[in-house]
Amino acid sequence: MHATMLLTNARIYTQDAERPTARAVALAGNRILAVGDDLSHLAGPDTQTHDLGGRTLLPGFIDAHIHFVGWALQRRWVDLADVLSAAQALAVIARKAGQMAPGRWLRGGGWDANVWPEGLPTRQTLDQVAPLHPVALDSKDWHSLWVNSLALARAGITASTPDPADGMIERDPQTGEPTGILRENAVKLLDGVIEQPGLDESCAATLEGIHLAWANGLTGIHEANDTAEMLAFRTYQALLRRGELGLRVNQAIPRAQRQAAIDLGLQSGFGNDWLRLGSVKFFADGALGSQTAWMLEPYRGRPDWRGICTLDPEEFTEEALACSAAGLSVMIHAIGDRANRHVLDALRLVRAAEPEWQTGQAQPARPWPPLRHRIEHVQIIHPDDAPRLAQLGLIASMQPIHATSDMLNADRSWGEPRVQGAYAWRSLLASGVTLAFGSDAPIEAPDVLAGIHAAVTRRRADGAPGPAGWQPQERISVAEAVRAYTLGAAFASGEEASRGSITPGKLADLVVLDRDIFACPAEEILQTRVSATVLDGRVVYGEL
Repeated sequence: MHATMLLTNARIYTQDAERPTARAVALAGNRILAVGDDLSHLAGPDTQTHDLGGRTLLPGFIDAHIHFVGWALQRRWVDLADVLSAAQALAVIARKAGQMAPGRWLRGGGWDANVWPEGLPTRQTLDQVAPLHPVALDSKDWHSLWVNSLALARAGITASTPDPADGMIERDPQTGEPTGILRENAVKLLDGVIEQPGLDESCAATLEGIHLAWANGLTGIHEANDTAEMLAFRTYQALLRRGELGLRVNQAIPRAQRQAAIDLGLQSGFGNDWLRLGSVKFFADGALGSQTAWMLEPYRGRPDWRGICTLDPEEFTEEALACSAAGLSVMIHAIGDRANRHVLDALRLVRAAEPEWQTGQAQPARPWPPLRHRIEHVQIIHPDDAPRLAQLGLIASMQPIHATSDMLNADRSWGEPRVQGAYAWRSLLASGVTLAFGSDAPIEAPDVLAGIHAAVTRRRADGAPGPAGWQPQERISVAEAVRAYTLGAAFASGEEASRGSITPGKLADLVVLDRDIFACPAEEILQTRVSATVLDGRVVYGEL
């Protein structure tokens, strides 16, 4: 068989243990035909041959935790990600309000009051700049919402509105009136009144996002959640029907739809090479930025505050057991050390109920391999609990850029010695845990190379906090970080047989870098550029 495409003179890091490095790869259509040092004998009269000039060739990157449709839509909203004060934020919002018809919802996100000198914003400040628009602005961590008085009125939220279960309406300590900040499940009080994007808008925004993803070397994503109406899933299906789905998608099932999935007999892994069903998504707690991550010990400076449990552990255990029995894996957001402990306790019971996990052999009624249950974020974990992930065969789905973005806040909120167990990639790997890395966009940019840099150096782009990095004992190697963005991510979705490494027979998803990140100084990883992205055997970005 002749190759349809032959890539030569490359530094290839395959992620395949049987052949870790090579100089050439041959493609046959959308599959990898051969890997070696000299594959010239596979060239035929119609073969496209490309000399990569010593550039680096890797498996296509997979973002194992991203809210891709939400990120794509939020790019069209007010962006407060780089705003350094409430005053600057209000100026941006005022400009946007001036461009909109009165009464329309003004959406935005990315604000981080932890870096604002004024501290937490209020509804009254929003009222001053956008009195004619209901305003809803997601925080950077997506666990708080900043709204104005008109938005509160439309949702019927007043001083007499009780806090919902596992949520909080921030209130003025003197009057009891809502301040305009909604935490965790209190955000859902706006469900049904806030203006939602339609399918056409979602498809258009997602197409724009796909082209940006290619520029970052992404060929696949794990959509980490969805709306109750399954907007993301419907968007991907629409694009797939049109032949425009330019990423391989592993789609999470929101908790609200878990019973519907069970009743339909759907199982994790159902789908094709472009769109598959993944795990059922749960939330155990909040986030560090909003100080709602559920902790074993109080937050520094707040002796009576340990965060928010957003899902009763017994309730999660029951629902996870039902999902597992139906062939659905679970993925659960757990950031605080107490949240992670309770999740591990629950998943221990789930694993014990899975016959193939106990015996190592598939049972006739349970033909699937052990379900790929995963914990999302694992941002801080007690040393006693870290080994339990490997013991239970769980995947740690983590986002390296969170460590460098959050390090100052982690020091303020958690402090020593707890932060020694924060973003503990080295410790988890040492205990035998499979890592799957992602970005959590729109909370952070879907920039894989920035994530690799953060994992390897634990330093920000400006070099902070210094040469050793933050909590340097948890740094990992370039090879380990790349694996987490390729084969580790493919394993997390049960696709390691078809993706994640440059291996004959696997899908031809590749990324070409302009330098060798395995050999260059670590600080140069941030200067590395994606030269080309190959998806399904076709060049979709750049040039070879």
